[in-house]
Amino acid sequence: MVLDRSFTGIDAPIIVVFGDRFPMIDAHKVLAAYACLVARLVTGQFDPTRHRAIWPSTGNYARGGVAISRIMASRGVAVLPENMSQERFDWLERWVADPADVIRTPGSESNVKEIYDACAELEADPTNFVLNQFCEFANYLVHRTVTGAALADTFERVAAAAKGADGRDLRLAAWVSATGSAGTIAAGDHLKRRYGTRIAAVEALECPTMLYNGFGEHNIQGIGDKHIPLIHNVTNTDVVVGVSDRATDELGLAFATPEGRARLAARGVSDEVLSGLDHMGLSSICNIVAAIKTAKRLDLGPDDAVITVATDGAALYGSERASLLEGRYGNTFGDSEAAAAIGEHLDGVDVAHTEELGTVGRNRIFNLGYFTWVEQQGVDLETFEARRSQSFWDGLEPFVARWDELIGEFNARTGVSFG
Repeated sequence: MVLDRSFTGIDAPIIVVFGDRFPMIDAHKVLAAYACLVARLVTGQFDPTRHRAIWPSTGNYARGGVAISRIMASRGVAVLPENMSQERFDWLERWVADPADVIRTPGSESNVKEIYDACAELEADPTNFVLNQFCEFANYLVHRTVTGAALADTFERVAAAAKGADGRDLRLAAWVSATGSAGTIAAGDHLKRRYGTRIAAVEALECPTMLYNGFGEHNIQGIGDKHIPLIHNVTNTDVVVGVSDRATDELGLAFATPEGRARLAARGVSDEVLSGLDHMGLSSICNIVAAIKTAKRLDLGPDDAVITVATDGAALYGSERASLLEGRYGNTFGDSEAAAAIGEHLDGVDVAHTEELGTVGRNRIFNLGYFTWVEQQGVDLETFEARRSQSFWDGLEPFVARWDELIGEFNARTGVSFG
């Protein structure tokens, strides 16, 4: 879906791809879960007849892992904060083999260390195999190669349509993605190499780790933070953007109500875009707001496309909207409330809390990772430091072709064939 000025208030078109079209979990994270498990499986490290796959997450990756584990007839265990949306837990209850396979850790979106601590306890049992998305390089690689190529194909289609419609030559100026585990944002490495696209990393303003070395709590579910993931290619990141969870909460409610949609329709937003709002969960709205902020910060014009992803859809957050409606609005959300939310959080988007990164800024953010990965998680300093160079990340790419070969060999041995 392409968002134009009627929606965004800016000239640069924003291309949004939908993650809720993915199977089983209706979210993009099933791709990362598959990549992390299959890489370990075909290299002989994971034995589905002996191991339990442990999936630490703030929600969707754990659901993806449980789904992938189940279709492989192995046991998957979800580890996620207890305050995530009820819809995530409802889904997990339907998919796990045993209710004990859903482990609820203290806190919410920002409490990633508590997830790590729970996994450390589980690892004491040798039959538990932790697939930590924040440090599994298969997560980075699948998004760099697969998601990156899919985004490029999407951009080419949009660019061809623009050329045919009015002769515009679009360039792909920016890729915008909340960091989360730093898997999805890796698609930007592919786009930068192909188009020179700048990469914008997004975080919650209530927990501004990259922007201000800060901490806190927020409700933009799907972008766990308060640390720098090991697989985040920080030194290839160009912009950091902070978005408040007030914006995502209140726009999520406005987008889901007749009053909010009527407001958007009155300003010329198409029926296609209005129906597309169903594909936007909280982190999806965060990405769109951040895309507008990025376009304004970089002074992008009508020939400068921005691309981003709606990782999951609005269906995962009905309980969150109900809680917000009761707690903040007293169960009254009409035209004036919709107008206020859209006016403040969509029309009122500014460039506050954005930073264009130079060498100093990149190294500042990179160095923050030391405390999590070297001091707490035991990553050796040489490996940690190697990630500062782009040659490290480029050198990972051959693993993908080798994994594909091993998958073919594995399928041949098991008698499974895919045409």
